[in-house]
Formats: sequence, C-alpha cells, structure tokens
Amino acid sequence: MFEELFYDRLIKLRTEKKVSAREMSLDIGQSPGYINGLENRNGFPSMQLFFYICEYLGVTPSEFFDEGNNHPIEYQELLKDLDALSDENRRNVLAIVKGLKH
Repeated sequence: MFEELFYDRLIKLRTEKKVSAREMSLDIGQSPGYINGLENRNGFPSMQLFFYICEYLGVTPSEFFDEGNNHPIEYQELLKDLDALSDENRRNVLAIVKGLKH
C-alpha cells in the first residue's frame, strides 16, 4: 500500500518540479540512474536519502505522503503569499477562490 504511494508520489512530485530523473539523481549525489531505479520500483532509499529527496522536491515528509495534497509545492507558495497579505486582501482572495469554485 505505502510502497505504491511512495513510487507514485516520487514520480508526480519530480515531474511537477520539471526535472529529469537523471538530473535529480545527480543533484542529490547519487548515480545517474538512481531515481529512475526507484521509479521503476527497484528498492527504497535510506531514511537519510528520503529526507534529501523531500528537501530537493521542496516538501516535508508528511506532504510527500499526503495523497490529498496533489500540489504541495504550489500550496506552500500560496500559503506563504497569503500570509504576506493584509486581512482585507486575504478575505478578497478567499472570495475569489470561492467564486471560481462555482
């Protein structure tokens, strides 16, 4: 159950970040085919390497496994921007989002 979630989320988050498996492998200090191997369901990273993967992808470990959060990187950016707004502007953004849902 969690195994499939790990592999699926790795592919989704890497793709969302718009980096190749090879580039990501090299950026986290691994051999060029490392991420490709993981995405092809060949083993799991060590805990330390999993944390490097999360850091590289810009997500927390809990966000990595949160199936209900389809765009964690965008959500983090949005929340950061919302926090910088005044109360009035934040309420306006909320009203716009609610309007868009209808």
